[in-house]
Amino acid sequence: MTEQQPTQFERGTDGPKVIVVGVDGSESSLRAAAYAAGMARRQHALLAIVYVQPVLAAGAAVGAPVAETTDEIAEDLVAQIRHETERVKGIFDIRWEFHTFRGDPYGGLVKAADELKADAVVVGASEQAGHRIIGSVAVRLVKAGRWPVTVVP
Repeated sequence: MTEQQPTQFERGTDGPKVIVVGVDGSESSLRAAAYAAGMARRQHALLAIVYVQPVLAAGAAVGAPVAETTDEIAEDLVAQIRHETERVKGIFDIRWEFHTFRGDPYGGLVKAADELKADAVVVGASEQAGHRIIGSVAVRLVKAGRWPVTVVP
């Protein structure tokens, strides 16, 4: 006779309940948002749309209004999301929230996924050539090995 081990809580066993998607206004991040929205709709999951506002001390030092600019980007992203949500209302209804975190993209998405108890993370593929050498946010998220990560081209 074998002794059964007690079962532990496991996130995502019945499909994801919270899907985090990183958006920054780039084409690949908007494709990732569309892909994640489809996942959320099919899984009846909450779509947590995350914009990570960069903290640029160097820009602030030369007098650039960095905080105002990133706030405008966040407001523009919310407006785009609301527009698209209204456009498909009644056809594709999904639950979504918009969150803003400050920091570098990788650190902000990790913090968001942790705080929001993400079952899955979706990001767009990097559009910067240098990331092939030093590693993109997507690669770093995959290497962290804490959530299933989908990278949308």
